[in-house]
Amino acid sequence: MLKVGLTGGIGAGKSEVSRLLVEHGGVLIDADRIAREVVAPGTPGLAAVVEAFGRDVLAEDGALDRPKLGSIVFADPDRLAVLNSIVHPLVGARSRELEAAAAADAVVIHDVPLLTENALAPLYDLVIVVDASPETQLDRLVRLRGMTEEDARARMAAQATREKRLEIADIVIDNDVPLDDLRRRVTDVWADLARRARASHASSQPPQE
Repeated sequence: MLKVGLTGGIGAGKSEVSRLLVEHGGVLIDADRIAREVVAPGTPGLAAVVEAFGRDVLAEDGALDRPKLGSIVFADPDRLAVLNSIVHPLVGARSRELEAAAAADAVVIHDVPLLTENALAPLYDLVIVVDASPETQLDRLVRLRGMTEEDARARMAAQATREKRLEIADIVIDNDVPLDDLRRRVTDVWADLARRARASHASSQPPQE
């Protein structure tokens, strides 16, 4: 098994890269998706969030009002740390369960937005960083996600800097490019990952008598 950490700043296009890697055969473990699951209605995670932030962070149907919670924590590093202390251990436990279920020769892609911020690089065999300029990130967040420029800048500022992400990268995928160029780059990266996974699996097998 090859364990790959995939990260990138908000709006860099990491989700598109993860989708392309899955098309090639990667096993995706999406930390954002798991983070939503562990605070779904009726979970201990949601109860802990409500205890820390109050019932005002719930929508009328009892689900977590993620935009409202986001507007609170992304403007306040201390409150963001409180939220992370609740959610991250739950996400980590579920991620380990999913990884254990993957095939021995799989390329497992851990899509982790805050990989840099939480110093998680040592958990993976290698780290891929999807990179885009801050100007591109801001444009995508405002134009494609409908954020206000103020909210978008606050969310970008709450994450690690571009330079810090690139420092931990074993592989960088430039996403300031047209989609066809991105596809070709991901195809090349996948060929490298698959080769590494095969080599890792072969080396872990007992010698033939």
